[in-house]
Amino acid sequence: MSEVKKGKIPLVVAVDTGGTFTDVLLLDGGRLRSLKLASTPNDPSDAVLEGLRQVLDDAGREADGTFLLLHGSTVATNALLERKGARVMLVTNAGFEDILEIGRQNRPQLYALVGHRPPPLVDRDDRHGIQGRIGPDGEVIAALDPAELEALPELLAGAESVAVVLLHSYANPSHEESVADALAKLDVPLSVSVRLLPEYREYERTSTTVVNAYIAPRISAYLKRLAREAGAERVIVMGSNGGSLPVDRAAREPVHMVLSGPAGGVVGALAYGRRAGHERIITFDMGGTSTDVSLCPGAPLHTRELEIGGQPIAIPVIDIHTVGAGGGSLARIDPGGALRVGPESAGADPGPICYGKGGTGVTVTDAHVWLGRMPADAFLGGEQTLDRSAVEPHLRSIAERLGASLEVAAEGILEVANAAMERALRVISVERGHDPAEFTLVAFGGAGGLHAAHLADRLGTPSAMVPPRPGLLSAYGMLAADITREVSRTVLISTASADAEASIESVFAELEQAAVAALAEEGVPDDHLSLRKWVDARYERQSFELRVPGEDWAAQFHALHEKRYGYRRPTTPVEAVTLRAIASAPGPPLELEHIPHTDSPPTVGHTRAYTEGEWTEVDRVWRSDLGRDQTLDGPALVLEYSSTTWIPRGWGLRVDEWGNLHLSAT
Repeated sequence: MSEVKKGKIPLVVAVDTGGTFTDVLLLDGGRLRSLKLASTPNDPSDAVLEGLRQVLDDAGREADGTFLLLHGSTVATNALLERKGARVMLVTNAGFEDILEIGRQNRPQLYALVGHRPPPLVDRDDRHGIQGRIGPDGEVIAALDPAELEALPELLAGAESVAVVLLHSYANPSHEESVADALAKLDVPLSVSVRLLPEYREYERTSTTVVNAYIAPRISAYLKRLAREAGAERVIVMGSNGGSLPVDRAAREPVHMVLSGPAGGVVGALAYGRRAGHERIITFDMGGTSTDVSLCPGAPLHTRELEIGGQPIAIPVIDIHTVGAGGGSLARIDPGGALRVGPESAGADPGPICYGKGGTGVTVTDAHVWLGRMPADAFLGGEQTLDRSAVEPHLRSIAERLGASLEVAAEGILEVANAAMERALRVISVERGHDPAEFTLVAFGGAGGLHAAHLADRLGTPSAMVPPRPGLLSAYGMLAADITREVSRTVLISTASADAEASIESVFAELEQAAVAALAEEGVPDDHLSLRKWVDARYERQSFELRVPGEDWAAQFHALHEKRYGYRRPTTPVEAVTLRAIASAPGPPLELEHIPHTDSPPTVGHTRAYTEGEWTEVDRVWRSDLGRDQTLDGPALVLEYSSTTWIPRGWGLRVDEWGNLHLSAT
């Protein structure tokens, strides 16, 4: 258990549940306490509740309803990836029952003679078409059949969750609401597209609503258990868009949690980056199961083009790119004799071999331990000891197949993992027209600091930064996140229309009122709110949109289109497709103190590590011993409770006033 002095703040606990570890931060009357414990994949709430108990006991506090619980989780993501959701029944328009299978007819494998797509989340027999039709302008083309509505509950009696998606409900929600009313007696989670995503493109809207229905029973039970047993005054959940939402809404709309934990990491990294004077950052979050990267040119970028497990999800999320290369990623030799790493992971149980829990597959973490870059006696601040000797026979099996030494095989595992992560970093930067040299790489997660310098060097960023408590930064981001509510509506209004601006402002007024009212219901006072307006716009007859601020939106669209695609069409009308209003309020106050300056050099120990083809003695120092403006030259290791930072030869480290570690080539 680690403990760091902080400014005065209310009692708040932030918990981030990952595939390998569950991270807990307690902010209590000026102190920040941190805890990492193994996740419990069979029931993630077990680890969350145990972490709460331990951290509150350590602080001498009780779960007496006097603290705020902020929570981020991968439960929704894992339920979708592992196909462990509910039996969903879909109610849609007659003749549109197969929209989930038709999709966009994109080829998932471009050069395969016969492509493969994952099966829909709803079986064909569980899709029910009904009469009735709304037109694109909201007109009723065909009325609903009252007899069909009356028969629906009995028809859907075997459902564990129900999704309702009817054509053009964004223009007129009356038919969907009538169906929802008819199904209210079923007593199962009900996902209604107009409540969840009142936007056009029926395939994406259907897929998003079905995903919500698929994971709703499991997430609802999980969150209700936390709300019931955690002993917190309130439970607030991290959303995929970088803001937080109340637990009741998260239980109804769990699709907003699909990037819950990674979004917290981006928010936390940007908060520390700004303190250090870096507005333009690339976040690099290397955890136990995967690595998440995101580009932040002053603020997080958002997207609605998310796909998880082959299922499109059209809610606004922070633009995060994920690869299956984490500390727990498994190394293997493929049939062609090549060394591969991931995407399979050892997870929390049994975990890497060195954890001593019965693991047999060599992981990235095992490679670091074998090479001495994760000293066996310093894991979790020295609270646990890793078993380096257990790695040898399994690593030897890989080394013999490669015809290499144990050390070369371990370095090869790290190089393959680095290559996968470098590709991910280039996807979000170089491939989108951004020069990495203009950004700072902010590395966090339990394994981020071990790879930060190598990736910064290969990517061409001038420096890398490792924030304090990097292994718990996603939990910290939940503390720094705003409380937000986004309300949207598809309008399809062109600038060629005489009353375009008046119509748009009228809709914006309604959306802003709805967003403010939603936060008011959650106890957020009006004087703490800020409002932002956004427009998804396109040239007439284009198929896809660009998102621009609501003020002077048409001119901003022309400018952004030229920047993105190299040209503009000043005489072509611009169409406002979807309007968005976002209300936000700041989260709990966080008054971080500067770390003290000290004239005393840090206590430097020594350990052996394999680097540049030989075993050599390297410096090792505990991060808590480093003061402001102190420096350290590589090769060296910085040890701490939640992570380890590796400084290779030719690189140096400097500590700033906030405790950030700045790595750069010397």
